[in-house]
Amino acid sequence: MYRIRREIETFKSCPPSMRVLLVSNMIYALVLPVIEIFVAAYVMRNSHDVGKVVTYQLAVYAATPVAFFVNGLLLGRIGVKRMYAAGMVLSGAAMMMLMRSGVLTSAGIAGAGVAMGFATGLFWANRGFLALATTRNENRNYFYGLEMFSGTLTAVVVPAAIGWFIAGTVRYGWLGGIANHAYRVIAITVFALTAVSAGILQRGSFRNPAHTRFVFFHFDPLWRRMLQLAALKGLTHVYILTAPALLVLLLVGKEGTLGAMQAAGGILSACMLYAVGRAAAPRHREGLLSFAIVLFFAGAILNAVLFNAAGVFAFMGCLVVSKPLLDLAYNPIELQVVDTVAAVEGRSEYAYFFNHEFGLFAGRFAGCVLFLAIVHWGSGIAALRYALPIVALAQMLSIPLAARISKELMQNTAELDLVRIS
Repeated sequence: MYRIRREIETFKSCPPSMRVLLVSNMIYALVLPVIEIFVAAYVMRNSHDVGKVVTYQLAVYAATPVAFFVNGLLLGRIGVKRMYAAGMVLSGAAMMMLMRSGVLTSAGIAGAGVAMGFATGLFWANRGFLALATTRNENRNYFYGLEMFSGTLTAVVVPAAIGWFIAGTVRYGWLGGIANHAYRVIAITVFALTAVSAGILQRGSFRNPAHTRFVFFHFDPLWRRMLQLAALKGLTHVYILTAPALLVLLLVGKEGTLGAMQAAGGILSACMLYAVGRAAAPRHREGLLSFAIVLFFAGAILNAVLFNAAGVFAFMGCLVVSKPLLDLAYNPIELQVVDTVAAVEGRSEYAYFFNHEFGLFAGRFAGCVLFLAIVHWGSGIAALRYALPIVALAQMLSIPLAARISKELMQNTAELDLVRIS
């Protein structure tokens, strides 16, 4: 109880706007597993086509940079917290749009993907800026550690509960025994949660970025290396979002099994992430990033070699730890780079968040093209088996790149300190 009280006091010692943002994000974390896992399962269940699942993700990725651009035009005229809240609510509305569609045609899937991508773009465009505005370099590991702790717990509880609900609908005849009806109930619940999260966010007071130019084409070399790191991170996104659902439905079982597998080991990893975020200093980020990337690569190799239920279990076990651990290390690195290059170049921080999305998109596009190419020339099964280790191997290049970024950050920080002193 003493330790719990101490952690509560630590949370209360954070700035009020940081606490509001954390609470809002923790509620929205209940939605993310549905958007990231079960939307892919819904498309797969109704289309029986791996290519359509990846087409949906590609539409999401294509619309996201457009949303970043529109968001940049509106910032300064509309409050940042209202734009962030709009992204939350629109993501719930986009999911309801997808679940209400009858036959999932390619055009319908692409349209739903564009709607979800626009909502996702508004969400992430403002999430990064709000995190930057409400935290300092010294407390960002704690911020992301607590956020990842709650996110990993919800990644345990929510998939297990949804998998049980969908499986129970079919097994016990709830809602007429039709799985799609269960998905629609889930979509309504998601929309309600996004509204609650958006409402809580309105209680915070957040600095709005100035309405200035945010489209640039020439950047400091440090930022160009950050874009390379973003592209390598984006390369694996489509596989992290779609591979768990597709592999489980193909090799293991139905949605109930998918939920149970997401739950396995999740509580342990959530506690580990909170402890790491609480104790880790900025100097530890490079090591955490490297460990997460190696762990993901190991899971991808095991899945490709075994390619059975045991391989899927091994991959999911690695993924449930590596994904949040990678974000825990990557996000503070990104914010520190934004702080540094914005001070060096005298530009709005949003210019870098906008540009960063194109780095992610380049990697996501390459990952989707690789997957679809293997599907076209081989099969969906071949794509699931061999594309994962290919992108995981490519992501290993992030390790020396992150080391170079960390070294340059130290040099730039020292130079900026000298300028301030003089």
